[in-house]
Amino acid sequence: QPDDRGLIGDVPVLRVTRRGAEAVHFVPAALEPGAEVLLSLDWERRFDHMQQHSGQHLISAIAEQMFGFKTTSWELGRQRSVIELDTPVVTAEQVAALEESVNEKIRDRVPVTVRELAAGDPEIETVRSRGLPDDHVGPVRVVDIKGIDSNLCCGTHVSNLSDLQVIKLLGMEKGKKNKTNLVFLAGNRVLKSIEQSHNTEKALTSLLKNGPGEHVEAVRRLQSSVKLLQKNNLNLLRDIAVLIARDFKSKPAPRQLFVLHRKEGDSEFMNIIANEIGTEETLLFLTVGDEKEAGLFLLAGPVEAVENLGPRVAELLGGKGAGKRGRFQGKAAKMSRRGEVQALLQEFISRQNPEA
Repeated sequence: QPDDRGLIGDVPVLRVTRRGAEAVHFVPAALEPGAEVLLSLDWERRFDHMQQHSGQHLISAIAEQMFGFKTTSWELGRQRSVIELDTPVVTAEQVAALEESVNEKIRDRVPVTVRELAAGDPEIETVRSRGLPDDHVGPVRVVDIKGIDSNLCCGTHVSNLSDLQVIKLLGMEKGKKNKTNLVFLAGNRVLKSIEQSHNTEKALTSLLKNGPGEHVEAVRRLQSSVKLLQKNNLNLLRDIAVLIARDFKSKPAPRQLFVLHRKEGDSEFMNIIANEIGTEETLLFLTVGDEKEAGLFLLAGPVEAVENLGPRVAELLGGKGAGKRGRFQGKAAKMSRRGEVQALLQEFISRQNPEA
C-alpha cells in the first residue's frame, strides 16, 4: 500500500517508510527537535487507499472461497488496482459472479476489525498470510472481515464494508506464467470512473451528432471513410510524383540539381520522384513535412556524391539518416535549414563542374 501524505506543522511530508518498528518521515526542511506540531493527514489519499486495500481483501477472500483462486500478489495503482490470481483462466461468468458476491457483502454492512497478536501466538498460523518481513519486531497485526476473512496486514482499512460503497471488476488481463490479473476499482474510484466515462460520452455525442448507443457504429463509419481518403490521397500523391518527375525530364536542358519540398508527401512520394527522374546524373534533394519543424528528407544521386554529402545534409537538418546505393534518407528536426542544404549541394556541383 502506498504511504500517507500530509503536513507536520507547515512542512509537507514527501515520503514515509518503515525501518524495523520505526516510521521514518522524509521532509524538505528541518524540524526543531521537541517542538509541538500539528499533524495534518491527506485524508482523501488515505481513504482512497483504505477503500482499495479493504476491497482487495474482500475480493481475494471471496475469489478463493467461490473458485479456489488464491491471491499471489496485488498492486494498488494510482488509477486502478490489480490482483494476481494463481489460475491460468478466469471466465467472464466467474468475474460476474464474483462481482455480485462482493457487492452483496458490502450491502450486508459486514464489520472490519483490527487486532494485534503476540509474535509467538499459535493463532497466527491460522490466519491468511504471505509471511512477515525479516526485520519485523513487536506484535502481529491482523485484519478481520467478520465471517469472511482473517489476514495478516499492516495497511489501513475501513471499519465496515459499507464504507467501500461499491466494487467494480473491470475484467481480466494475462498475467505471469499460469496466472491471471484481475483489475478492479473500489469506492470513490468507481464514481470518478463513471464521471469520466459520462464526460467522454457527452463529448462524443456532441462530435458524432448521435446518441451513445450509436457511437461505436459512427466511429466505424468514420474509420472506413478515413481509410478510403488515405488510399485516394496516396494514389494522388503517386500521380503527382510521376508528373513532377516527367515535367523535370521534359525540359530541354535538365539541371544537375533538383530540389523539392511538399508538406503532404511521404517517403514513397520522394522515392517515386527519384525513380522517375533517375539518379545517375542528377542530384536530388527532396523533403516532406512541416516547412519549419520536423519532417523527412531524401538525398539521391551518384553514389559517391551521396556518400559524401548524406551525413552532412542530415547534420544540417538536425536529424539522422542512413543510406546505400546512391540514396540517403532519414528524419529532419530543422526543416527551416533546407536553404543551407541547397547551398551546400549547389556548391558541391559547382566544384565538380567548374565550367558549368
